[in-house]
Amino acid sequence: MFEYELQQIRTAEMIREADNYRLVREAARSGRDDSEGRVHSRRHRTPRSARVA
Repeated sequence: MFEYELQQIRTAEMIREADNYRLVREAARSGRDDSEGRVHSRRHRTPRSARVA
């Protein structure tokens, strides 16, 4: 059971890191797009959460 809980924590942390990385890239892209006058967003409408097995 302990290993399962550790894996859930690791999975949730990886998802948070991926979402943070995506937001940083989106912000950088947005800055470039604003200067070019384009509207572009790949942001998901629903937040991601860790899966429960």
